[in-house]
Amino acid sequence: MISDPQVLAFIAKTEGAYPPEANGASAADNRRDYDAMCAQFRAPRPPGLAVEDRPFGGVPCRVYGSETPVAVLYLHGGGFVVGGLDSHDDVCAEISDATGLQVIAVDYRLAPENRWPAQIDDVLAVWAAIDRPAVVVGDSAGAMLAAALCLSQQRARQPLGQVLIYPGLGGDRTAPSYRVNARAPLLRTVDLDSYHNALHGAGVVTDPRAQPLCAPDLSGLAPAFIVSADVDPLRDDASAYAGRLRAVGGHAEWRNEPELPHGYLRARRTSDRARRSFHAIIAAIQRFATTG
Repeated sequence: MISDPQVLAFIAKTEGAYPPEANGASAADNRRDYDAMCAQFRAPRPPGLAVEDRPFGGVPCRVYGSETPVAVLYLHGGGFVVGGLDSHDDVCAEISDATGLQVIAVDYRLAPENRWPAQIDDVLAVWAAIDRPAVVVGDSAGAMLAAALCLSQQRARQPLGQVLIYPGLGGDRTAPSYRVNARAPLLRTVDLDSYHNALHGAGVVTDPRAQPLCAPDLSGLAPAFIVSADVDPLRDDASAYAGRLRAVGGHAEWRNEPELPHGYLRARRTSDRARRSFHAIIAAIQRFATTG
């Protein structure tokens, strides 16, 4: 499924520190392995970039850059179980540096200690405390939270745009990507089940914000730029969400990345494919910030 040597090297390095079995460990052990893996890829912040940890709406956040008329709200991935301000620090720093916009990264509560809707509650508290227009950006679980924010604000203040990076949106598990990529490197369907159970337990999910593709109405949401990894069980969620938004008159652009697996943002400095995708993400953020 993947022949690009740069991508294969990225997968090998990732699995060397964060083996597929990590999701079967305790949350503490899983987080330890995930943090160690992220540290191997973490790049230095751009020189001169101001960074400060401070809360918004009572939620811990990390702020990159001085205040700008338009902000970027960043929501990290990690299946709602792992990840935090440090795991995505370099990504947020580079977004701020490349766009010239202030980035606010949210340290929302994690499962299983905190079940849904603690995560979206934290995001909404931060959103209410941001007193200017903003673009919301998220990867993986964070991308679902970005879409959930837009859905929560359906009749209220929408972001200028939603940039969703390999999102999981509660899509149809019989879709082709869930079958052909069931055992894809870096994210398998069994991992999706593990994350779902940590977030929701054994209960039936009825909140459409937890699975935006199951919401009956997606009208009035922010314009979207959605990028998927082709070798990822979640790939078809991205195209389905774009189609749903367009069907109700919304604007949505979908970009699929051949030969890239889930989590490829960490490969943006070593893989030409991932680097090009990251540049497209930066450009989308800039478009929404200037035309929203």
